[in-house]
Amino acid sequence: MSPDEYCQQKAAQSGSSFYYSFLFLPLPRRLAITALYAFCREVDDVVDESTDDSVARAKLGWWRQEVQAMLAGAPTHPVTKALLPHMAAYALDGAHLLAIIDGMEMDLNQTRYLDFIALQKYCWHVAGVVGILSASIFGLKNPQTLQYAEKLGLAFQMTNIIRDVGEDARKGRIYLPVNELQQFQVTAADILNARHSPQFEALMQFQYERAQKLYDEAFALLPAEDRRTQRTGLIMAAIYRALLVEVKEDGFHVLNQRISLTPIRKLWLAWKTYIRG
Repeated sequence: MSPDEYCQQKAAQSGSSFYYSFLFLPLPRRLAITALYAFCREVDDVVDESTDDSVARAKLGWWRQEVQAMLAGAPTHPVTKALLPHMAAYALDGAHLLAIIDGMEMDLNQTRYLDFIALQKYCWHVAGVVGILSASIFGLKNPQTLQYAEKLGLAFQMTNIIRDVGEDARKGRIYLPVNELQQFQVTAADILNARHSPQFEALMQFQYERAQKLYDEAFALLPAEDRRTQRTGLIMAAIYRALLVEVKEDGFHVLNQRISLTPIRKLWLAWKTYIRG
């Protein structure tokens, strides 16, 4: 199996909404974004699949060394081998790859965030940076497009947090800010014990409205001259925003289930967004 085939398999197996947006890219850019996505999956799986924090830290340490080895031209893992040719081609910054790993390690260091400012720092590492790297791969003329991509990454991560409240709670993590739980009179125990209530619905409506605002703010930052090359990100946004609406229409019942869109609906949204340009 070639490095590119390994990354393709990693991306396809995940069933992620992102995979559907990659299908519309020219081959070189598709290979680059698939390699980046596979990298993110590898380091994310280190934390999600490990039951021993010390083992997870050691593995993340290995990945930091592997990124440095790749930057020196000597990668050993299929993902970094696939990613290496694209680093210079799309002006990708190795420091951003290391920042993603730092974000994954944050999950080992804390399971609560005091306020949205603290949560934003985490989101920047695990999603904002990915947005910046992705926009560079898709192609851009105006540097402001990177601001759009960073903001869009935050919107994606907030959508994930809203959808995955119950799943994260079962891992002992609550990403919803502590001060906002207090504001809406929802306790950590309510979330950890999957107690759905009118107060929880009000809290989630607040999160929903913030996420929608982030999408609007992101789109307002996208320069017209880069809209066509950034269609892949817009496809991702169409799918993620539809998911966000689905969660709301289901009454925010996310504590005991994981709401998702069907593959055919994702493909339809991707096609519709693509042809709209």
